[in-house]
Amino acid sequence: MSAAERGERDGERRRDGDHPAEDEPRPATYYHLARAVLYREYLIFVRYPANAIGGIVVSLFFFAALFFGGRLLAGQALTDSIEGIVVGYFLWTLSVGAYSSVSNDIGSEVQWGTLERHITTPFGFAPVALLKGVAKVVRTFLTSAVILAVMLLVTGTRLSLAPVTVVAVAGLAITSVLGLGFAAGGVTVLYKRIGNWLNLLQFGFVALISAPVFDLPWTRVLPLAHGSAMLQRAMVDGVRLWEFPLADLALLVAVAVGYLFGGYLVFHYATRRARRLGVLGDY
Repeated sequence: MSAAERGERDGERRRDGDHPAEDEPRPATYYHLARAVLYREYLIFVRYPANAIGGIVVSLFFFAALFFGGRLLAGQALTDSIEGIVVGYFLWTLSVGAYSSVSNDIGSEVQWGTLERHITTPFGFAPVALLKGVAKVVRTFLTSAVILAVMLLVTGTRLSLAPVTVVAVAGLAITSVLGLGFAAGGVTVLYKRIGNWLNLLQFGFVALISAPVFDLPWTRVLPLAHGSAMLQRAMVDGVRLWEFPLADLALLVAVAVGYLFGGYLVFHYATRRARRLGVLGDY
């Protein structure tokens, strides 16, 4: 068989689908989606650094008002509990970032009129929103680390900063808040302008972070409450991840997965209802 005949036969096979041509587009995978979402978040951070720095400055301003104002009013009482305040504020900045990463982002997509693009992706709207939320949580960890470093420098506080323990406990703690963000995002798709109610929930995180889990054990099943108590022990008392009781770790994982799954379901059914009502692209 001549070279021309072999080339013609190979071309027929490619046309018949036996051997796909090399220049044909390949189907996108979740790996490509995750890489694109992370790269998008990186570009937003690089192209708009003033906005990112402004968020850090605002967070530090509120902490400075809390610290210096509290020291004038409470004096030594605040100084004795400053470690817990620093850890709590650090977790609060993470929580606000995780919560707003989904709810505010979806509100912006609705306002910009780009929400339909996510619906038409082969992955579905919910996986795209989840990965975008995870990407923003990664960025929030980086900015909150800067805030934590400045707080430690200003207050002269020393904490145990074991990276594996802090990232694991704090990450699981704010996963439940990510679930709340999903639920809030689904409600946003249905009712559009509810930003004031969504922002109000952020202040509820303060009560969850400071919940008395030892006096009221049932509060452990609330978002952030159990994770906050474990993060306090990790960063203030120096308890490592493997030193926590297995029951505490299991409860932390169960609360995180439970709220994330529940928020995901609310988001899924809310977007389906919005599509049935024909209000998905309205604003």
